[in-house]
Amino acid sequence: MPKTPAETLSQIFGYKDFRPYQQEVIEALIDGHDLFVLMPTGGGKSLCYQIPALHRPGVAIVASPLISLMKDQVDALNANGVRAAFYNSSLKAAEARKTLARLHDNSLDLLYVAPERLMSDSFIERLQDIEIALFAIDEAHCISQWGHDFRPEYRQLGRLRQLLPGPPIIALTATAEPHTREDILKGLGLTGARTFVTGFDRPNIRYTVVDKIKAAAQLRDFLAAHPGEEGIVYALSRKRVEAIANDLNKAGISAAAYHAGLSDDVRQEVQNAFQHDDIQVIVATVAFGMGIDKSNVRFVVHYDLPKNIESYYQETGRAGRDGLSAEALLFFGYGDIVIARSLIEQGYNQERKRIELHKLNSMVAFGEAQSCRRRILLGYFGDKLGRDCGNCDICLNPPQQIDVTEEARKALSCVYRVGQRFGMGHILEVLRGSKNQRLIQLGHDRLSTYGIGADRPREFWAALLRHLINQGFLLQDIANYSILSLTGEAGPLLRGEQAFIMPEPRLRAPVKKEKSRRKPVGDREYDQNLFEKLRKLRKEIAVEQGVPPFVVFSDTSLVEMAALRPRNDGEMLDITGVGKYKLEHYGPRFLKVFQDSTIGEETPRPR
Repeated sequence: MPKTPAETLSQIFGYKDFRPYQQEVIEALIDGHDLFVLMPTGGGKSLCYQIPALHRPGVAIVASPLISLMKDQVDALNANGVRAAFYNSSLKAAEARKTLARLHDNSLDLLYVAPERLMSDSFIERLQDIEIALFAIDEAHCISQWGHDFRPEYRQLGRLRQLLPGPPIIALTATAEPHTREDILKGLGLTGARTFVTGFDRPNIRYTVVDKIKAAAQLRDFLAAHPGEEGIVYALSRKRVEAIANDLNKAGISAAAYHAGLSDDVRQEVQNAFQHDDIQVIVATVAFGMGIDKSNVRFVVHYDLPKNIESYYQETGRAGRDGLSAEALLFFGYGDIVIARSLIEQGYNQERKRIELHKLNSMVAFGEAQSCRRRILLGYFGDKLGRDCGNCDICLNPPQQIDVTEEARKALSCVYRVGQRFGMGHILEVLRGSKNQRLIQLGHDRLSTYGIGADRPREFWAALLRHLINQGFLLQDIANYSILSLTGEAGPLLRGEQAFIMPEPRLRAPVKKEKSRRKPVGDREYDQNLFEKLRKLRKEIAVEQGVPPFVVFSDTSLVEMAALRPRNDGEMLDITGVGKYKLEHYGPRFLKVFQDSTIGEETPRPR
């Protein structure tokens, strides 16, 4: 057993250096302090309690919200030679008894359980006779009503400190703005805990927002630029999830739907297929993904607008957990805002409605932004970025400002001519000269504004109307069928007394140029063909062992291997993610790939 946390990090988990604050957190927990830790998704939260579990006597009990998350974590720990198990409803009776026997025999380092099972009277009684190293509360934002994924069963965890006062408690989350942080600490009774906030930035993720016009076609265009890469598409309704998945499969893209309306068996089958790299795209409602550990997700697309920034941040954070480049694409449509607000307004809890409307407005402001998106995103969580990020659509492709004064006057005039009694869709049809039967029955084909916008595409006029709403020239009455009416600000613009400028509409994400060689961590080029051979071997081993490929090695590890071409055990141990256990079990087969690929070559090993 390694003597120090640094040795455990290297020898068992295969990492050479701690990430920011990891070492301080680990040492404080080993010393027995209660802790609250806020780290970005992919920032290494799990190691903050996994390493102390190996350095404190007894077993670490981890409260985790989902069965799939528990399995992922346990698979990854077992692959590194750590004694870990989960205890949940997925186990058959014999398996459950075996797990409990290991718990009582002191042959486990970590045990993952759901919060409701952990807090049951029978389990608490069982733990009274067991030496506990620590309690870890994962996804701790679930305890807060301010949190985006509040779960009532998490509230029970507030009794843990009174029932079992000895072991230290660490609460961890990736998504908590100041109100949520206070609520977590209060709910868990950890008001005296040491707090570590490492920041929210995920610099490897590129944030892009495009106007939602023809979303199905926009999504297909985006995926066409990401062949062979795996990702997640989020949509708000089950019906839409099914439709998107069907559309993608018809387009030759391997996709599957995931939502709460499917049976447990089907959902598990879909998730397993995605985890094992057997399907390229999973199309899901928010029912999918909390705590998903799949490290090689290269993109996350939000087909519909998320209800709050916390959800958006956590869901986009499922991309690029391996540290390599990833993309987060959001289709931004005002129809989604209308639907989201109407759903919130249907609630009876006034305080909850106030909180949710506040969060939705912050999400809308992010989508409408014309400045660095990362600064806005981090600022929401109280995290400041001193400069523009250089890796969002605004930084990489600043919007061109265009003068649309005359077009704006036409649009405002059209709203006025129809009596300020219709929504955006009808205004667009009048401007474009539609032959819609209802429009004709209303006599709107005889208006002076009928067809005056036929020279411009519908997408342009939709963007213009949205901008007129944003700038306060039009009012959209969401409570009254979203009809448009002029505000007092519209008069000077209608009379030609002022100009109207807006950003040129963004209708599609920038197309990624394909390269035969990529730039991995450290700006070191690697052989793409060799990388694909390593992926193939990783998949073979994963199938043999019944685990997801990323459990064997992450893409980061394969990229480094393809760049450095290790020749022996010592050089394999220099690769990120290669510890002694993995070297022993997988090293010889991977080294053979490098030996076979260099036969006949005289090229020296890259350094």
